[in-house]
This record gives sequence, C-alpha cells and structure tokens, in this order.
Amino acid sequence: MSDTNAPRRPGPWDPKPEEASAPAPAAPAPAPRAPVAEPPLDKGQHPVWAIVSTLLLGGLIWWLSGSWVIAAAAIWGLFVHEYGHVLAMNRLGMGPARIYIVPFLGGVARSQRLPQSEWHGVLVSLAGPAFGLLAAIPFFGLFIATGQGVWLLGAGIIALINLVNLAPAPPLDGSKALGPVLARVHPMLEQLAMIAVGALVVWWGVSTGRFILAAFLAIALIGHLRRGAWRPEGRPLTVRESLASVGLFVATAAACAGVGVAAVMPLAEGSLPGALSIAGGYLGVGR
Repeated sequence: MSDTNAPRRPGPWDPKPEEASAPAPAAPAPAPRAPVAEPPLDKGQHPVWAIVSTLLLGGLIWWLSGSWVIAAAAIWGLFVHEYGHVLAMNRLGMGPARIYIVPFLGGVARSQRLPQSEWHGVLVSLAGPAFGLLAAIPFFGLFIATGQGVWLLGAGIIALINLVNLAPAPPLDGSKALGPVLARVHPMLEQLAMIAVGALVVWWGVSTGRFILAAFLAIALIGHLRRGAWRPEGRPLTVRESLASVGLFVATAAACAGVGVAAVMPLAEGSLPGALSIAGGYLGVGR
C-alpha cells in the first residue's frame, strides 16, 4: 500500500533545489518600432523669387490688358484665392501650406500633407474660389468712392478668375471638386469627363487668343493622362458628401457669376443683357 503524505527521495528527473526556486526567464522585450519619418517641411518659395515671379506675372497681365488696374486686381485676386486654399488646408490638418507664384501662369497653394478624405479635398478646392471673391470688395468700394468704372473692371476680373477656376478641367479647382463625385458613379466617367472638358478648355484658350493659358492646361491634361492617378488616396465620398459637393460647387459658381454680373451691370447702364454681353466679351463668347 502507498501513503501520499510520506516523504519521497527525489529522482534524477526532478529539478534541483536551486533550479526549482529560480524564477522563470522573462520573454525578450519586443524591439522598438522605428519612428515614421516625417516628410521634410516645405519652407515655401524664396521671397526674392516670389517677388520676381509676381512682377513677371503682373507685367504680362498689364501688357495684355493695357490696364494697371486690371493687372493689380488679377494679382490681388490671385493671392486672396490661394490664401483661401491655405486656410482650408491648415484647418483640415494638411498644413502648414504655402503659396507659390508661377511666372506668367498664376499661383498654387501647396500643402504639407495629403487630405484624409476626398471630402476634405473637395472643401479645399472650393475654398479658393469662395474666399477669393472677398478680393472684389475693395474694388467695389473704390468705385463707390470715386465713381470711376475702371474699378468695376477690376472687380469683374476677380470674379472671372474664380469662375474660370471652377471649370472641371485638370488642374483647375473644378476638377478636384467634381472629380470624386463622378468617380463615385463610375471611375471611367471621371476620366472621360476630365479629358473632354480639358480638351474643350484648351480649345477655348486657343480660339480666344489665350495661348499661354491653353498651353498650361494642355500640359496639365497630358500630365494627368500619363500619371493615371486622378486624386490622392483617401476615404471616398459618401452619398451625402457627394450631394453636398455638388451643392457647394453650384453655390460657389453662382456666387462668382453673381459678383461678375454685379461688377459689369453699372457699365451696361443697369441692363442685364448688356452686362452679359460685356462678360461674354471677356470670356471670348459671342464675339
């Protein structure tokens, strides 16, 4: 018979006393993850080159229009427009954003980070034209103070700059606002629409003598075709955001058109058809 409470001599398979009392070895600590490298901070355009680029662009507009007021309005409107993009980028966590002036062509706002979603991209693209309309306020004020119609032309040019930017042609703001909406219907719809509208805008630039703008848009359209990436990666638009994008686009375009008509109405002696005729002349339509 056996007795479980009786003492037992340890066998060869039993652990030694010092081993039995020793703590179990700890598992090796996981190696620390390497920190994700932040992209180099965009320091922005060099001030000297920014001034030179602005003077070159302003000089070209002055030479083409024959009016320093129109040139000043275009440069002022360009800065306010791009600053609207900068404000939206910084507000949505894409900053610090910077403004770059491209000689003879225009300006661009560049973010430090990509948008987290397509909805943020839509808001950034429409912020430029919407905020850019504020640049027309001083010109309306100068017209009220002096009664000189040339200040109204400046306000009209500012409205025109923002309205043209809403054309859904790469790389203008309209393509970034409506592109995600069209891609939600079908990816090919976005591509076909961007190509068709881009080609139409290039044809408009050539037929109206705006050769520099036409060349710029043609280069941008070819770049989109070769790159193949139509938008930065991010969360796609929801149905509600798609409807909101279209609504904001229409509202922004209507505001730009409204400011433009208000600017030329006094020049047409209050006649809406006359105002539309003047606006069409600047757009190269109906000449």
